[in-house]
Amino acid sequence: MSALSEFGSARLVELCASDGEFLLAARGWTGGLKFEGEAGAVSLTVSDGRPTAGDPGNGQGVIMISGPDTLWGALLAAVPPRLENDLWPLVGKGQLALKGDNLTFAQYFAAAARVIELMRPASPYASRQVSEAARTGQFDSPTGRYIHLDLGGQDYRIYFEEAGEGIPLVLQHTAGCHGSQWRHLFEAKEVTDHFRLVAYDLPFHGKSLPPVGPKWWTEQYRLRADFLRSVPVTLSQALGLDRPVFMGCSIGGMLALDLARYYPDSFRAVISVEGALKTHIPVEHPAVQTMWDPRVSNDYKARMMDSLMSPTSPEAYRKETSQMYAAGWPQTFIGDLNYYCSDYDLREEAHLIDTSRVGVHILNGEYDYSGSIEAGREAHAAIAGSTWAAMDGVGHFGMSENPEKFLEHVLPILRELRMRSDKRSEKLSA
Repeated sequence: MSALSEFGSARLVELCASDGEFLLAARGWTGGLKFEGEAGAVSLTVSDGRPTAGDPGNGQGVIMISGPDTLWGALLAAVPPRLENDLWPLVGKGQLALKGDNLTFAQYFAAAARVIELMRPASPYASRQVSEAARTGQFDSPTGRYIHLDLGGQDYRIYFEEAGEGIPLVLQHTAGCHGSQWRHLFEAKEVTDHFRLVAYDLPFHGKSLPPVGPKWWTEQYRLRADFLRSVPVTLSQALGLDRPVFMGCSIGGMLALDLARYYPDSFRAVISVEGALKTHIPVEHPAVQTMWDPRVSNDYKARMMDSLMSPTSPEAYRKETSQMYAAGWPQTFIGDLNYYCSDYDLREEAHLIDTSRVGVHILNGEYDYSGSIEAGREAHAAIAGSTWAAMDGVGHFGMSENPEKFLEHVLPILRELRMRSDKRSEKLSA
């Protein structure tokens, strides 16, 4: 018996009808859902967001997904294996076949993905809670302000937050997001006692504002490589930072390697989180382009980010991470992918990075299918003198989805950088 046929439609409807997350994601949906395996299927009908038992057929508004029983078994495990933990990558790579319209899949992907979660047996991580209780009036560590930067001859008001003292550490967020992703690092005294953290929001992201002057609203936003590289370089110069360490995740992880290639004397080291030499996800892919469809809400983008995270990461932090994406300007994510998927490519130049001038450290999360373990290992092999490690128990957003695990992997790198800085200071004072 397959994992699908073991789960009756009536039971599935009961779970969905009492689940707040599913009901919110399914709002306005009329159609249905059917998962098909070799030995059975499970389905439900949806009418204006309310689930009922029954086969929805194959008409408008119906999402049908089929695949081998072995793959359904992996996807429906309490703790699914890496790269088989979510519908989105399995459908995107054709391992599961989507029968029906891409638009409906995008509009109600969050609901379909929630159904998979409801079908799984209880995970040993499901009861894992995080607590950040603080007294009223207590401040977090970072302070924020705006700085004016001349980027490409245009004035930009860039928002950044900082805390700590010591070696400057500049932090770049992921595509379509903002610097709040680093909030846990700001509260880690073992970091801020030795490093001055500076987390900035790219233009058009978070609290950074569009430039006043050009009619940016008349053109589709696209992030270009030369512009992106100029942001941390110009910011570091404006703040008077002495050869800071740069750490970025996702597009920031690619940017870290880009800076090591083109600005080795501006940074003492780079830490590339989820870095690779090239991203093999074409921005022209229909599933990617659907994010720009005005009929698709930010729920799709946000829930897609969940597919990049580890199912073992605390639920509260996973949902916080995806909420940041739902709150962003719709153009920023797909516009940032212009750099991530198209402009960025170090396959022919990675060997030119001189790690005697700038240290290079690469970290890749276990459950990340974009900046995968394999992609990070390839980058490490191409950059002589670099270091690399796989981060178990995290996905694409280690610093925000599982900060405790992330610290375990990044602290040894930061300690090594401190030791090198201390030795350099001793030589200069001798």
